[in-house]
Amino acid sequence: MQRQGSIGGSAVIRIRATGGVLLVAHLAFVAWLTLRPLDVPWVMPPNLHPFAGIRADLALGWQEGTRRLVGGLGLLAPLGVLMPMAHGRADSSRLGSLVRTVAAGALISLGIELLQTGVPGQAVDIDSVLLNTVGVALAHAVVVPAARARLRRGHPQGHRPILPPEEAPQGRTPTIPRVGIAP
Repeated sequence: MQRQGSIGGSAVIRIRATGGVLLVAHLAFVAWLTLRPLDVPWVMPPNLHPFAGIRADLALGWQEGTRRLVGGLGLLAPLGVLMPMAHGRADSSRLGSLVRTVAAGALISLGIELLQTGVPGQAVDIDSVLLNTVGVALAHAVVVPAARARLRRGHPQGHRPILPPEEAPQGRTPTIPRVGIAP
């Protein structure tokens, strides 16, 4: 099997394909869960004050508050792992990968909240954007560096990829002598 980069070429394709399929499946599930119309007798007003919803959740008691906070953290948390997996590079910068993933997670969360403005029974909540973004960051920080270290450990940096044999060198490249310019 030919090796490319730090892990095998076919392994990279399988990891990216798996990550891409799981990413699309998770986003479809999140869209179904958050953007379906709800038949409710009344709708909560939009929450545009940061941390007001979190304080209200915690006021319900530690069990109910914890359940709601963990739900908010966990909704988009898989994106913290699936986005780098779909990207498929084991030698990516830790900080750069974290920043890209968290920014993409925040934009996806914001997009969901903006789309909820037109869905009956759904209310906009800025705390959902905050919790979803923190969930993406936590999942990325916990899983991705360890997974990349494991991939790097399995394939040493000094390993050269096996390349097809090249043609034998044919000698020095000919040069054209300089010719003066006429006056």
